[in-house]
Amino acid sequence: MDKAEHSVPEQIKTLIAGEIAAYPAGDRAGRMTLAAFKENLRAPRLVTVNFSGGITQKCWSVTRGDGCYRVIYLPTAGYFSLCVESDFGPLDIGVHGDAIGCYASV
Repeated sequence: MDKAEHSVPEQIKTLIAGEIAAYPAGDRAGRMTLAAFKENLRAPRLVTVNFSGGITQKCWSVTRGDGCYRVIYLPTAGYFSLCVESDFGPLDIGVHGDAIGCYASV
């Protein structure tokens, strides 16, 4: 891992900490979503993600997979993505935005 890759996990952690702090958890649904998201967070881990058209890209997994989905950070785009688990690794399904929003979309 080169020096630039060392800084990406810290950037991801900072982005997620900001989302958690700003997340509207005033009602039961918000509290439950935030609690589930925090429970599934993991230290950012480099993974290869598959995109349509046979394109692959190194990205960062930020939640544990639940057998079906996981949240990934796309460093070249600067946002998060919901990926479906496949036999070939995580597959981007076009749900992009903030980490909690992607997580909560399923």
